Amino acid sequence: MTATESTAQEPDEPSTSRRALVAGSVGNFLEWYEFSVYGFFATIIAAQFFTPEGGTEAEALIKTYASFALAFFFRPVGAALFGRLGDRIGRRPTLILVISLMTAATTTIGLLPGHAVLGAAAPWLLTLVRVLQGISAGGEFGGAVALMTEFAPQDKRGRYGAWQSFTVALGLLAGAGVAALLVAVVGEEQLADWAWRLPFLLALPLGLVALWLRLRLDETPSFRRLSGEGQPSAVPAQRGAAPHTPGAAATAKAIALGAARLMGWSAAGYTFLVVLPAYLESQLDASFQQALLATVVANLGFAAAILPAGIVSDRIGRRPVMLTGAAAVVVLALPLLNLLQDPEASTVLQSGALFAAGAVVGLMAGPGPAMLAEMFPTGVRYTGLGLAYALSNAVFSGSAGLIITEVIEHTGNADIPGYYAAATCAVSALALTGMREARHRQALGEL
Repeated sequence: MTATESTAQEPDEPSTSRRALVAGSVGNFLEWYEFSVYGFFATIIAAQFFTPEGGTEAEALIKTYASFALAFFFRPVGAALFGRLGDRIGRRPTLILVISLMTAATTTIGLLPGHAVLGAAAPWLLTLVRVLQGISAGGEFGGAVALMTEFAPQDKRGRYGAWQSFTVALGLLAGAGVAALLVAVVGEEQLADWAWRLPFLLALPLGLVALWLRLRLDETPSFRRLSGEGQPSAVPAQRGAAPHTPGAAATAKAIALGAARLMGWSAAGYTFLVVLPAYLESQLDASFQQALLATVVANLGFAAAILPAGIVSDRIGRRPVMLTGAAAVVVLALPLLNLLQDPEASTVLQSGALFAAGAVVGLMAGPGPAMLAEMFPTGVRYTGLGLAYALSNAVFSGSAGLIITEVIEHTGNADIPGYYAAATCAVSALALTGMREARHRQALGEL
């Protein structure tokens, strides 16, 4: 690596790195806040938009999760579209566009009339807005992680990247907290009638704050080097291509491998952290408030593990930390779920099980963003890591609620969530075993 490349790998000053961390994190927070709210209010949204005359509650819930899954399947579209832009014109302008689209789409859900007003058009309009959310969310992850890791000091990429996952946890907790507060203030009847819209409308001021932060942001050192900005005149600008940009086949292989490594995180994360409320309500007869409380406990465990896992991965590597989390889910998913199903189990014991379920997912989520960033060179990093994450989430997160609800409906087996989480984490564990550990010690420009 040349002196110019080495210099470009480091942020200009600590304050610049911190601004990048905040600006990158805030979009992730908003994205997952909204997705958690949609998951927590799945049964209410089903009644508002997807319950035709003569339809059952189970059918409406399945249709709601189908809309949920559809948004995830448009994430790869957004990852490819915005990833291409981000690798061509820069991280900063692309992330500004992404947060604007996400804010507009989420706010629209809070304003959209339901089935009682629009009839058959209501579910279609909601689904269209969900598609726009999926496209914007697909462009968010790749840009945010590229931004954070390209500004991060070389020995702190795991810590910086972990903030992406940590703000996911904060978004999920915020969604659960807002939902629980609304239940306490207005009651379940008013919540089902109109108050469910308020959390979606809250996205507007949150989005404006995020937009302001990104407008103040600088472009990353890695992209400035790639585009030739700030280089001495003797150094030729390299616009439009990275010095070591891999071919399409090599990039596609890395994307598929990255998606496999994330599969367990995606599936187990959504099973334990988002789908759980509807599962507890429909299968274990829990109240809406009890289900939300359970989700908060699981998300607290998730949040508690993320940053320590990212920091430890900077010292010992991404693979051992992520493998530990994947193996723990394989071993513990079914016993933890059975503990929740046991009416004789104490509240303390069940709370501990929920906390542990979230924590083992956090072991995968902490090092995950840095691991992905280290798999792709600068010229394809936004696109590559964004597509790997989006594909994994489309298949194994967005479909989690739909798959689990459908299979339980047809088999009557309440253990399906445990089997689903364990099976996907087993595949991730296999994909992680081939990871080269030296990557976490190298500068991004050397990978």
